[in-house]
Amino acid sequence: MLRRLDKVVPQHVVIAGAGPAGLMAAHELIKAGTRVTILEKRPSLGGLGGTTVFEGRHGTYRFDFGGHRFITHSPDLLRLVDDLVGDDLLTATRRSVIRLGGRTYAYPLAPLDLLRNAPPKLLAGAAFDLTKRMMRPKNPAGADFASWTESRFGRTLYRTFFAGYTEKLWGIPPDRLSADWAEQRISLVDIRDVFRRLLPGAADNPRTYARSYRYPRHGFGVIFQRLAERLAKEGASIRTGVSVTGFGIEHGHIARVLTDNGPIGCDAVISTLPLPEMVRMTGSKANLRFRGLRFLNFCMAVPDVSPWTWQYLSDPDIVGTRLQEPRRRSPDMAPPGMSSLMMEIPCDPGDELWTMPDDPLFARIRGDLVSLGIDPSRVTGEMFSARAATAYPLMTLDYRTERNRALAHLCKIPNLVQCGRQGTFRYIFTDTAMEMGQMAAKTLLAGDDRRAAIYEHRNEKTVIEAESVA
Repeated sequence: MLRRLDKVVPQHVVIAGAGPAGLMAAHELIKAGTRVTILEKRPSLGGLGGTTVFEGRHGTYRFDFGGHRFITHSPDLLRLVDDLVGDDLLTATRRSVIRLGGRTYAYPLAPLDLLRNAPPKLLAGAAFDLTKRMMRPKNPAGADFASWTESRFGRTLYRTFFAGYTEKLWGIPPDRLSADWAEQRISLVDIRDVFRRLLPGAADNPRTYARSYRYPRHGFGVIFQRLAERLAKEGASIRTGVSVTGFGIEHGHIARVLTDNGPIGCDAVISTLPLPEMVRMTGSKANLRFRGLRFLNFCMAVPDVSPWTWQYLSDPDIVGTRLQEPRRRSPDMAPPGMSSLMMEIPCDPGDELWTMPDDPLFARIRGDLVSLGIDPSRVTGEMFSARAATAYPLMTLDYRTERNRALAHLCKIPNLVQCGRQGTFRYIFTDTAMEMGQMAAKTLLAGDDRRAAIYEHRNEKTVIEAESVA
């Protein structure tokens, strides 16, 4: 039976954060006639789903915050995005590769591609691991990323493709990272699956990643720009450049949201702010951390750099973890005859890589570009960095205990609902964040405490991207 969330249907809801989850929550509330105030500390909307516009010497460039594709299992959500973006919503095909040791491998890993491209030593090691795997029963699932991955792929493939990349991305050894991340993000469930795909008539690539996806012509952030414009027309108050600093709590309920522009009275709050930050502002603490990302964006005086949407950079001596070419998603992401690149560099606020000016950072990755077959002399010299301090929830071995404790603390406040990637400390896709926002709004409107369902929404142990209807 559902517990009653609060006695009164809220007349005014403050939404903290104007990313995918927050804007979708506002969309549901506005439809129900609820007054909504949306607060966003950045000058732009969309959160990690936003797009930055850069005016260069040759025209307009657009860069997303990372590698976004609109994929969803929900026809209703796809219809909404179609309605918002219209004819500017393109259908694109994912083309990704792994770069390692001067070689290029298909991503996701494909057995026949490995046979064609991998060095003999790697193939011999993988064959030995496969033989051992076929001769003994399946190992129980490991709790940490290292044991989970090695038990399924074998020691050779784990050490070659996963160990170094994972530590570079997360900043901690893989044996200190929870296996939860692997279960929803890594294709192929067992090295025996690799063997089965080598049999005559078997498909080479696993059907566990969406090949096609929807993408707005002028960047992923257009979805949320259009949604915000619609919300404003329907009466929502959207305030950018405003930071939430705390909450005024009376009789166990939030009565007002404190900001650097003064307090705002409300009946309820939907928050997408980082979970540990919300716990701190409500009088407790949470031992949860995020991994940050710096995006070094630069313009290229060539029409095309490569045929790939993005390249996973597994070599440990390469600074970045992923290199993206935005025009592979849409030709309008760069001026005619030009292209651009985005190097994703995992680091944390205060790190050397986080604070280093753009020019020295580019000098540092110059050799990386050469090793990837990219001519640095074709870089126009126009570049800028974007940063995301809370890009990825750091899923250490004890994160679930800490996360549950944090959410239990916030659940003591009946008129507060968390949602979104940062708000629920979940490594989720955009469509899941949008659905969380819808669920948060419906929870307040119905008055039933469905917060536990929101916090675990689409947390099944499967590669969830496979179910896209796009």
